[in-house]
Amino acid sequence: QVQLVESGGGLVQAGGSLRLSCAASGMFSGTYAMGWFRQAPGKEREFVADISWNGITTDYADSVKGRFTISRANAKNTIYLQMASLKPEDTAVYHCAAKYGRPTATIGAYDYWGQGTQVTVSS
Repeated sequence: QVQLVESGGGLVQAGGSLRLSCAASGMFSGTYAMGWFRQAPGKEREFVADISWNGITTDYADSVKGRFTISRANAKNTIYLQMASLKPEDTAVYHCAAKYGRPTATIGAYDYWGQGTQVTVSS
């Protein structure tokens, strides 16, 4: 049973920083890519960032480029999302996701999802 558990969310003022973590456990075999997605109230879930198995390839949504950094520590089966210069429009539930093979921004391509962690940015 694959499990993804996010942590690190919270309330922060605009301009502040947060680091999200996502710990993966279960029967992973082979290489897998991971991603971060977010869903604000009343909006559809959207892509934030993704990372390849070896951590070399990353991709970001235009809205977070230059402010967010995705990374992973395979020895810990964990990925991170370092968020800086946060804006009120970053407020959302942040979910991590995993898929075998190459990373993609396509939500439907991910097989496993975490429950999410709330990030609230006050103005």
